Amino acid sequence: KIIAEENRLKILCILRDGEKCVCDIWQYLELPQNLASHHLKILKDFDLISSKKDGLKIFYSLNKNIISKYSKLLNKFLNSYGK
Repeated sequence: KIIAEENRLKILCILRDGEKCVCDIWQYLELPQNLASHHLKILKDFDLISSKKDGLKIFYSLNKNIISKYSKLLNKFLNSYGK
């Protein structure tokens, strides 16, 4: 259910290429920043992504431990969606 929502799935696809700040993510998704932040919080609450603060910006990246645990399933899903 968590990654069934289109915007959260897009976020995971974006983060496959490396860490991004919310300012990059919301513009790519063409969503208001607060809505992108909401989706990021949900993904973080389920440990699919992690974050680190650098000054005023927060950078998000895939949680490699969780992704590797479910790698075959998630990679298949993300690869089919990202095409």
